[in-house]
Amino acid sequence: MYGFSEKLAEIPDLIKLTLGEPDFATPEHVKKAAIAAIQNNDSHYTATWGRIETRKAAADFLKQKYGLDYNPETELVITNGVTEAMFDTMETLISDGDEVLIPTPAFPVYYSLIDLNGGKRVAINTQDDDFLLTPQKLQNVIAKHPNAKALILNFPSNPTGRTYSESQIKALADVIANTNLLVISDEIYSELTYGRKHTSIAKYLPEQTILFNGLSKSHAMTGWRIGLFAGPADLVTEIAKVHELVTTSVMTAAQDAAEEAFGNGKDDALPMVTEYVKRRDYLSNALADLGFENHLPEGAFYIFAKIPAEYNQDSYDFCLDVAQNARVGMIPGSSFGPGGEGYVRASYATSMDNLHEAIKRLQAYLN
Repeated sequence: MYGFSEKLAEIPDLIKLTLGEPDFATPEHVKKAAIAAIQNNDSHYTATWGRIETRKAAADFLKQKYGLDYNPETELVITNGVTEAMFDTMETLISDGDEVLIPTPAFPVYYSLIDLNGGKRVAINTQDDDFLLTPQKLQNVIAKHPNAKALILNFPSNPTGRTYSESQIKALADVIANTNLLVISDEIYSELTYGRKHTSIAKYLPEQTILFNGLSKSHAMTGWRIGLFAGPADLVTEIAKVHELVTTSVMTAAQDAAEEAFGNGKDDALPMVTEYVKRRDYLSNALADLGFENHLPEGAFYIFAKIPAEYNQDSYDFCLDVAQNARVGMIPGSSFGPGGEGYVRASYATSMDNLHEAIKRLQAYLN
């Protein structure tokens, strides 16, 4: 993946449908909160778990949005982005030989963290089920791997844009409830859903779930590095020990901004969602017209599209050729593991003008 990005960086005038971050600006009221913190010399260490005011605001956000009850004093930690939360959690929970179930295609960082901690990946290829994990498939995998330690979920999904209805989440939870599996649930795109309300699996499995969330996608704050993990107090306490060693605490001004975002910006994602829907609909239809079959995403800002049969099915070579000759950047599906080959990931976290030009260039390339 790194080598591919390096090659794309050398191509001039490239339209990047590769970006995994909003192209919007952080809301003004959030920026002002950080500026005020800096002007007030709020520049010292905070509590390792995050300021209690920030944790309370985050817990209240999760309560109001998703009906989740977390005690901000014992069950929630503010982290330097969700990537740090992932690292802390995997470092704490996964030891040599532990099996980790992971529906694929999936965000590549999960694979790396499993490998880093000596775990064994158990990929669950969801391609034949329209990129959603079904209860039956999960049951079958658990039967073959009864000693598996954890299941990683990510919804809405990077790279597929698929997500689950409440009934689908409950059906998965019913299967997991009969096991000792811990659910590591990355729900960072929870505020970017289209036509349905996000349901966290922690609603049904609070004692078996470590939840990840944050402000990167919902408030266009990727560079602020505000994430969190939440779960049962005993597990959170253990994971927080790694957090303390890794980062000590999160930047003070960023926590002021986070408190404002969680507290007074609960619906800041709505204008972005409106725009994303327009872009999604255009890009999905335009790609389909060019022969790229795809499922209309229900969340995030990615389309996972199948390369037309008459073209090179090696997604790496296909994407590199498109980038070099059409100057349109997309991510090879093979980067996301089993079930991804033969597909491309196209991000619509860019302007409509860029999307129109990208389709124009792609059509000329295919012709």
